[in-house]
Amino acid sequence: MIDITVSDDFKNAGIRVTLGCIQCTVSVTRDHAELDAALDTEEERRLESLGGRPVSEVPQIAAARKAYRAFGKDPARYRVSSEALMRRLVKGQGIYRINSVVDTNNLVSLRCGHSIGAFSAELVEGSVVFRKARPGEPYEAIGRGPMNIEFLPVFADARGPFGSPTSDSERTKISEKTQTLLMAIIAFGEDRELATSVAWA
Repeated sequence: MIDITVSDDFKNAGIRVTLGCIQCTVSVTRDHAELDAALDTEEERRLESLGGRPVSEVPQIAAARKAYRAFGKDPARYRVSSEALMRRLVKGQGIYRINSVVDTNNLVSLRCGHSIGAFSAELVEGSVVFRKARPGEPYEAIGRGPMNIEFLPVFADARGPFGSPTSDSERTKISEKTQTLLMAIIAFGEDRELATSVAWA
């Protein structure tokens, strides 16, 4: 298991955060009918649970937005991925299908409300720390190109940041070549159900 620690950056900013981590071998596929059906069901359940309320009021998302503000980052400009997913649902856009691992990641995120990092573990170099990004650190976000991660919470290894609750990086993204998955459920605030979410994932 890759060694992962949480920096004092969070404690010093008054941010409570817990990580639920899973490392396992995977076989990445493009099509998975059972997973597709599960996502369809979860989309309906999440929309029903929202009941027309703003996505920003989901407790897990509200806690993440509060953490971003504590770090000095605008959560409306740099939305956490769980909020972005739910906003797609509210707009009637549905959840895009990528591959079996990314789709599973989105399924778990919809269910628990937290942003989740999914990384190719074999591309992670050395131990990992979850910390506040520093000014000028390079970051190529998946599908977004260069992204300003200054003050964002990030996962960083020996080469620097490779994941954040807003967008993971191209360097460690999941592909059909991925053999080992590192998944991290990022729970800001208090979540007594985190262990249950990890077990379900």
